Amino acid sequence: MKKLIVLLLVPFFLLAGCGNESGNATQSDAEGKINIVTTIAQIGDIAKNVGGEHVQVESLMGPGVDPHVYEAVPSDIDKLENADLIYYNGLNLEGQMNQIFEKMQEEKPTYAVAETIPQEKLTADPENPEVADPHVWFDIQLWQYAVEEVTNALIELDPDNKADYEKNREAYSKELDELHEYALQNAEEVPEKSRVMVTAHDAFQYFGDAYGFEVMGLQGLSTDSEFGLKDVQRIVDTLVERDIKAVFVESSVSDEAINAVVEGAKDKGHEVEIGGEIYSDAMGPEGTEEGTYVGMFTHNIDTIVNSLK
Repeated sequence: MKKLIVLLLVPFFLLAGCGNESGNATQSDAEGKINIVTTIAQIGDIAKNVGGEHVQVESLMGPGVDPHVYEAVPSDIDKLENADLIYYNGLNLEGQMNQIFEKMQEEKPTYAVAETIPQEKLTADPENPEVADPHVWFDIQLWQYAVEEVTNALIELDPDNKADYEKNREAYSKELDELHEYALQNAEEVPEKSRVMVTAHDAFQYFGDAYGFEVMGLQGLSTDSEFGLKDVQRIVDTLVERDIKAVFVESSVSDEAINAVVEGAKDKGHEVEIGGEIYSDAMGPEGTEEGTYVGMFTHNIDTIVNSLK
């Protein structure tokens, strides 16, 4: 059914494309700014910081939205059709929209920012070595490749403002470097034995590798995968053996899986609490600290460290 919905949307997109050939002005034409559309807000945050006053940015997937199972709606097609520049993550994060982006690439600048990361730096799915983990924004140093790609694409489209984009990129990259150091320093506060993160799905492997945490997820890389009793038991056994007291729920994923772990540990006489809600595939509401990449990442590291130390 999901594939059918996407296939139905592609002809709709083609019709919308034909409509634009009549010369209708885009929203960006009217306001004199580059109209950028991104899938996830993490990419939108890069575009806002690098583009500054020269861009207007809209992300299709807001707070609490799971990009693994997100299905485009007609209004998304309108936004993409009116965009001057499109950024998406790639690495099959937005799996339901792949056909749409393939078509977009034929007609306007469309970039998969995570696919610019060298292959050897990507983490593979343990169950399928041919599939790369798409959650690259949880390693700040890897995410700098996305910053570079967003900047280069803006300069190519709008070379007259190259100096502004490069200046903005430098400032934003410096802020990310400082955030990386903050995460490293705070992670050291957690005893090595307790550096175990249990979450609903396997979105934090890059985070774990970068900042020294062992990460355990009930589901695989995609929330579309399922978990069973064996998965719950595996997590529970680790919690008991290593005396881990906290597990985490994700803002964009049902807490059903984590609640099963908490109950399983309780049945074995081991009390585990929900250490807090962390952001995985989606950021917080726009206009809040957690609605920015830096704020979201800071919230995560503070929540994880305070719960596990």
